[in-house]
Amino acid sequence: MGQILEKVIEFFEKENWQFSKIEDEPALQTAFTSDQGTWMCFAQSVEDEATQRFFFYSVCPLKAQDHIQAVAEFITRANYGLSIGNFELDFADGEIRFKTSIDVTEDGFGLATIERVVYTNVLMMDRYLPGLMAILSGSASPEQAIQSIESVSEPVEV
Repeated sequence: MGQILEKVIEFFEKENWQFSKIEDEPALQTAFTSDQGTWMCFAQSVEDEATQRFFFYSVCPLKAQDHIQAVAEFITRANYGLSIGNFELDFADGEIRFKTSIDVTEDGFGLATIERVVYTNVLMMDRYLPGLMAILSGSASPEQAIQSIESVSEPVEV
């Protein structure tokens, strides 16, 4: 296991997060629960001679399936103006996820950096999950869902 994931394990243990190592992958999985629901999260590293990166993903508990176009519009609207991270949509299977990442430099990779990457991620999924659920249930258009989220919510600060 590489140095990046070793540091992420240290962070998870400090935060008392349950996690497991994904076999034969440079990745860990965990679950996050908020008032909005529970979803799977993945911590992944790329560590080779040329690249040192840390990725963190929150995977929406529901897939877009029959609402691909509406979800694509929603995440495009949500992504516009985000300074850290972005939503992604897999058109093949409808998976929706939020990704944060960072290049790890020789200046170091500490627990405070991991905390910002991880908590920014889960707080963004938490913030936008009600809008995704409204679209997937057919109770709101993408524009309505974004307006309801962004008109009452302040930007996420970690």
